Amino acid sequence: MTATAQTDSVPTETADAATAAAETDPNASLYERLGGTYGIAGAVDALADRLYENVSANANPHVAAFHAMKGHAGFKYLVTAWSIEQTGGPKCYPGRDMRESHAHLHVSEFEFDIVATEIAATLFHVGVPRKEHKEFMDIIESYRSMVVGPPGEKDETETGSV
Repeated sequence: MTATAQTDSVPTETADAATAAAETDPNASLYERLGGTYGIAGAVDALADRLYENVSANANPHVAAFHAMKGHAGFKYLVTAWSIEQTGGPKCYPGRDMRESHAHLHVSEFEFDIVATEIAATLFHVGVPRKEHKEFMDIIESYRSMVVGPPGEKDETETGSV
């Protein structure tokens, strides 16, 4: 997830640093194998842009309103800090726990799948190796029960397919 160049505001990523760390230190944390803060921040930069542009990910009016209210930069910061902590990096996430921070969004299983698919696609896009990809997606999946909530006041029709 280490950024090496930037083209049209989208980071061009390489897995070289992550692969080297994994090969030289078998005890390296996922955080280290993903390229540390800079590698994770580069991937989140691409992910957040993809999520803000993904019509299906924003079909939930509560999610769309949150994105509009909180702003893109703050969202990137929180997701980056959360990812750093969850992968074994320094404690730097200032946000609420996942259950509390998602309760008002009324996220469905389908909507969780949309975002998880976008996360997986972004990890592929930035060149995260298979082992690290699986480890990170396992972390995401472990939060499903905390993010998915009861239906709220929204249209429950699901758009598209994953």
